[in-house]
Amino acid sequence: MIKGYQINYQSHQINILKDVDVQVDYGEFLAIVGPNGAGKSSLLNVLANEIKTDKKQNIHFKDKILTDWNFEDLSKHKAKFSQHNAQDIPLLVKDVVMMGRYPYFNSQPHSNDFKSTEKAMIETDVIHFQNREYNSLSGGEKQRVHLSRVLAQLDNDVEKRLLFLDEPLNNLDIKHQYRTLELIKNFTTNGNSAIVVLHDLNLAARFADKILLMEKGQVLSHGSPAEVFTQETISKAYNFPCTISKHPVNNDTMILFG
Repeated sequence: MIKGYQINYQSHQINILKDVDVQVDYGEFLAIVGPNGAGKSSLLNVLANEIKTDKKQNIHFKDKILTDWNFEDLSKHKAKFSQHNAQDIPLLVKDVVMMGRYPYFNSQPHSNDFKSTEKAMIETDVIHFQNREYNSLSGGEKQRVHLSRVLAQLDNDVEKRLLFLDEPLNNLDIKHQYRTLELIKNFTTNGNSAIVVLHDLNLAARFADKILLMEKGQVLSHGSPAEVFTQETISKAYNFPCTISKHPVNNDTMILFG
């Protein structure tokens, strides 16, 4: 799906990413985790072609150099949810979600665009306030509206689409955290893939197929949750003691801090 080798990125003469290798296969859910300042969001932005680095990076998306993609075509193959979205948008909720359909029409949306936005709003549990002003919503509700927008963007006939999400669980209650991750997991069927920056390691262990653990702009560990989430590795990355156990219900890897 997407591969990047020896990815480097500097900002204000500070090394943010240093020789990062990453690969996400078709149908894979990759969670990027790590402490604050590890370079998680920067890596996501580079892979999503939203950061222009000093040199051409060796990143291939669907066996084609990422920077060689036509912008309009690329927007139908991949979409990105950002952790920082505009909080003041003087539009109705349904109109904000419709923004995800802009790659598909010029002046007026078509019937399939309305169907895509409705479907996305149902999936993210915002359909009941589609006619409300976006600015009247809580932070968590706004978060779900933007998730609807990116899901609507990728509601098409393109095979094997890629979804980027940067901390999509911010401001969400427990129910919607799980619902969001279940949506992402369901998306990664039929060859679709997702790359998600997460802070909750236990949720990453439950839903992700692979984990990319970062520290100080480099990859500390990459593999399955059981391979990456070891006491020694997690304690080193976060500089904080932890214990690794098994979830009493589903037997997933479980991290207990302190």
